Amino acid sequence: MTQPTITTSPETEPQLQPQSSKRRLPQWRFWLPLLLQGLLILAVPARDAHTVMTGTPVVLQTAPVDPYDFLRGYYQTLSYEISRREVLEQLPGGDEVFHSPNGYSQQSFDFYVILEEPSEVANPGEPPRPWTPVAVSSEPPENLPATQIALQGQARNWQILYGLERYYMPEDQRNDINNHIRQIQVDEPEAFVVQVKVSNGAHAVPISLWVGDENYEF
Repeated sequence: MTQPTITTSPETEPQLQPQSSKRRLPQWRFWLPLLLQGLLILAVPARDAHTVMTGTPVVLQTAPVDPYDFLRGYYQTLSYEISRREVLEQLPGGDEVFHSPNGYSQQSFDFYVILEEPSEVANPGEPPRPWTPVAVSSEPPENLPATQIALQGQARNWQILYGLERYYMPEDQRNDINNHIRQIQVDEPEAFVVQVKVSNGAHAVPISLWVGDENYEF
């Protein structure tokens, strides 16, 4: 007797789907770092703009500079009386800030110099009178008198910096300023000052440079 032929359909094997060798990262992982970087870039000019609008006008006495080295390219480099470590060390608190084990153990550290407003106002036609450094502190000072303000600085080894050392100056003004500096440093070095704005948080922004009775805005 003939056996019936039973046909079976072949089993369908599962098909493997090709997979990418790399998983696609969420888009936010790409955009978030860029966003944070952009916010940091915008935060600096925003802080400077706020300081210019709301800060206290302060005048800083410059230190002697070499007029031939004063303007390098389109930038000018300045130093101040409060940029000299030996000046700061003589102030109240200076010995503790700069001669403490903490000061020696760190290559760089922040500090605050307290400046006092001059008691006399400059006569018309004269440059404004500089503020006087009266103390140094390792911490932000509190409850200062209305005639005083704190300016944040940074000690880097033997350098004292305030973020006020380099300024851009248009090419058409460089020669005039350089010539004026040569003359004023011989005749009246104290008339070479810089006006800045200082915020309540001790951050400073340069406003203008006084060379004698001439004022050059940054």
